[in-house]
Amino acid sequence: MNISNFRSDQVGLNRFFGPLEAKIMDILWKRSEMSIKEVQHELKKEKAANFNTIMTVMNRLVQKEVLEKRTEGRLSLFKPTLTKEEFIQEQSKKLTENLLDEFGGIVVTHMLDSLKDVDQNLLEELENKLKQLKKER
Repeated sequence: MNISNFRSDQVGLNRFFGPLEAKIMDILWKRSEMSIKEVQHELKKEKAANFNTIMTVMNRLVQKEVLEKRTEGRLSLFKPTLTKEEFIQEQSKKLTENLLDEFGGIVVTHMLDSLKDVDQNLLEELENKLKQLKKER
């Protein structure tokens, strides 16, 4: 799965998806497999949403390999290909690798600089990863 547009000026899922895509993904991550009509019903709780628009967006998410689609008779059912946690893990890894490829070690330095108020457990985990990397070299 390749999400090609990362929007650094957005927050949350809107960094990876458009606003409607993000809402649809959030709904499906909470409920798993749903039809377009069911997603439309959930979206209507916030704001009216056109069935054809939702269908188009959901089919685009299938093309992006974020959703998978199966047919049961005339009913199309959609579900995420990854859990929300797996998706975030995969995308953050790709983003980090791309930043490192393009900008090198300075990226790591900036990441470490931003860890001023971080949880002690995370610091210990990072320390252990560094020790492991040193052993592997």
